[in-house]
Amino acid sequence: MSRSGSSEFYDGLPRESDFVALTDAARYHAVPDDWQIGVSDIVNSTGHVAAGRYKTVNMVGAAIISAVMNGHAGRAFPFVFGGDGASFAIAPDMVEATQDALAAVARWSEAEFDMSMRVALVPVSDVRAAGHDVQVARFQVSPGADYAMFGGGGMIWAEGKMKEGIYAIGKAPSGTVPDLTGLSCRWAHMPARHGEILSLVIAALPEADPQSVAQAFHEVIAQAEALERGGHPAPQEGMGTRWPPAGASLEAHAAKGQGSFRSAKAKALFESFVAWVLIRTGIKLGGFDARRYARVVAANADFRKLDDGLKMTLDCDPETRRKLEEVLSGAARKGLIKYGISSQDEAMMTCIVPSILTDDHLHFIDGAAGGYTQAATQMKNA
Repeated sequence: MSRSGSSEFYDGLPRESDFVALTDAARYHAVPDDWQIGVSDIVNSTGHVAAGRYKTVNMVGAAIISAVMNGHAGRAFPFVFGGDGASFAIAPDMVEATQDALAAVARWSEAEFDMSMRVALVPVSDVRAAGHDVQVARFQVSPGADYAMFGGGGMIWAEGKMKEGIYAIGKAPSGTVPDLTGLSCRWAHMPARHGEILSLVIAALPEADPQSVAQAFHEVIAQAEALERGGHPAPQEGMGTRWPPAGASLEAHAAKGQGSFRSAKAKALFESFVAWVLIRTGIKLGGFDARRYARVVAANADFRKLDDGLKMTLDCDPETRRKLEEVLSGAARKGLIKYGISSQDEAMMTCIVPSILTDDHLHFIDGAAGGYTQAATQMKNA
């Protein structure tokens, strides 16, 4: 594959519409050797979640995706939101700007929230030299949005190397701020409608047979599929709003750049008030239909993903939870997986919205008590 062909790799991938089918390795495509993968996480995210800063953890985790996206003028690249960080892959011509974006977010998260971040870029060729792979598929969640799914084990290996300090990218100079245009968290939390919000994190054990692991993932997803809308926490009729929104201050930290926090917060409060009024009344403003937008938000939301493992945040009833735990514990006893489960009353959403006038905005769902972070902690101790 030529360098130009390599850069266009992701654009040419087919969009898959069946999430269950993505447990099949044949649906994935090898990321080119000259690409790099990015990994990030918040140091001591578990402690921050325990201190009640779970919404901030999600916002900082999603900032990685927002900064890289803005650094490349919205150019498509594969990424996965992980709760307290993100994983992604980039073409060779994206490396320099991505390094700058990662360094800027690491500096910003420390300056604004006193949260230390680890960020790293790892050559795909190094991943393969270590005996792992990086494969990707595109999952179409709605007509306007799709998300990347990763397989091959390379992301987990790269994350381990990042935590060892290998491939690390240092923080940008003091005062540097990332471009986080479009990053927001205005929507109200989503209460469980069927019992509880479950966040699941499942990973294959190193020596497990890949086909047996895929079958275990398939069985877990099949159980979740029996839930209303597959366990989707966002209401089909559209997201709800409250005013003032709980995330206004966080959004101001992301939006202010070198400007005033007070001005950025005032802008966030004003815009969210207008949206709140439009959704409550159904009034259309300049052709913008806020109620339709709220429905598209729900349709575009990413509540399940395959990222060298399986992560889901589900609106779950007690019987389905029992069945899920039965499948998971059985797979763990067979030496196939390790897993963690976090339960809470609500789910929350963090958003990247380049424009409210198009349908390609992206929305990341997590449990409102730090679901993925809490579940991963349990998994480490399993």
